[in-house]
Amino acid sequence: MHKIPLDLKSAPVSDSDALAKWENITELARNEWICWVISVKKDETRNEHVKRTVNELKEGMHRPCCWGGCPHR
Repeated sequence: MHKIPLDLKSAPVSDSDALAKWENITELARNEWICWVISVKKDETRNEHVKRTVNELKEGMHRPCCWGGCPHR
């Protein structure tokens, strides 16, 4: 399991709806979001992934869409 980075950790906390969704998904699902955020190379892309994580959690998504999943499992 990946440790949650600070940028992702603080993002859902700033939005109560996203935080509630984050706390309601499984550890494995949270790990997928974390890996999806930390697996990119550019800071710009990472920032976009953090924003999308919050938005997609609020939309009810449990895992990142159209992503093969954590290669570290």
